[in-house]
Formats: sequence, C-alpha cells, structure tokens
Amino acid sequence: MTTAEQTAVLLSLRVASVGALASLPFAIAVAYLLARVRFPGRIALDVAVHLPLVLPPVVTGWLLLIEFGRNEPLGAFLERAFGFSFAFRWTGAALAAAVMGFPLMVRAIRLSIEAVDRRLEQAAATLGASRLRIFATVTLPLALPGVFAGLILGFAKAIGEFGATITFVANIPGETQTLATLIYNTTQDPDGAPATWRLTAIAVVIAVVALAGSEGLARGFRASAR
Repeated sequence: MTTAEQTAVLLSLRVASVGALASLPFAIAVAYLLARVRFPGRIALDVAVHLPLVLPPVVTGWLLLIEFGRNEPLGAFLERAFGFSFAFRWTGAALAAAVMGFPLMVRAIRLSIEAVDRRLEQAAATLGASRLRIFATVTLPLALPGVFAGLILGFAKAIGEFGATITFVANIPGETQTLATLIYNTTQDPDGAPATWRLTAIAVVIAVVALAGSEGLARGFRASAR
C-alpha cells in the first residue's frame, strides 16, 4: 500500500472505532426506552432513530453541516467555548459515521433487550430492586450479545460510510479522507483500477472480520449462558 492508502485505512479504523464507541451509551439508552418504556412520542422517537437508514446519506451529511458548521450557531458555540470543531475534521467524520450506524446499533440492542424474559425483571422488582438496578444487573447482562452485535454492526457501517462523510467533512487527504472516499477517488482515475481493487479487498476483509467477530461473540455469550 502507498502512504496515502495506509493513512486512509488507519483513519477509517479510528473514525469507525470512535464513532461506534461514542454512540454506544446513547444506543443502549434509546433501545431500552423503545423496548421497555411506553411514553408519548415513542413512535416519533422510533422514526427519528431510523431516519438515517432511509434518508439519502448526502441529506444526512448536509443536515450535520448546517448544525455543526463553523458558521452555524451550534458549531460556532462549540468552537468558541471548547475549541472543538466537527466540520472538515476527522471528528466530524466520526460523528457522521456514528449517526449513520446508530439505527443498526439501536435495532440490534433493542431486539436483544426485548428477548430478555420479563419475569426475571419482575422477580428482581419484587425483591426491591430499582429500575436502574434491574437494568444494570439483569437486563443489560442478558442483552450483552445484542449490545456487542450492535457495536460491531455500527463499526462495520462506519467503515463503509461515504455520502454523509464527504458532504459534511469533504475528502481531505490525511484529515478526513477515509477508505470509502479514497476508493471513490481511485475509481475516478483512469489508471486507478489496481488501487481500487486493493482498497476494495481491504474493505471486504475488515467487514468480514467485523461480522465474523460479531457472530463469534454472540455464540460465545449464548454458550456461557447455558
């Protein structure tokens, strides 16, 4: 691999890891709300969570840009108050990756929480456990296979994210150029076929390893629970 390719691969791994890990606590909280709590606006929350799956990624990236751009109120406040900027930075790529992978994470975790036997939670409640303690000691441990599956699905989605990323943070080599955006560059080069094949193979390997790891973790948790 060339230096540019190595940089793009490492940046993609960094962006995907940060994006998935940073969004995990929010995904767990939202999944629990949707799975276990009945409240006004629940359907609206469900729709909002899944919007990135059906919206064109470019639209998601543009919405992020008008929210977190340096000249926008929220973006300007973050930069002025904390010296922190998302637009045209690798942190923005991580944010875009987190937003695009969030629905997959929530869905996997929600299904896992819904599969937990409510009678176990009810038994803990009759012993005086609070809802938070029930979640921490009963629901979450039993839902861990789904949590890890969601985390890895979010990571895998982030590796392949293109539309929202290039709209929000552009395609700056060494700063925001990820594996997906570099592949796009090579496809536009008449002599870029070898690089495209090489980078595509790397992307496939990362995705296969991530998905195989997700399945392996789920099987391991199921085996230990027996």
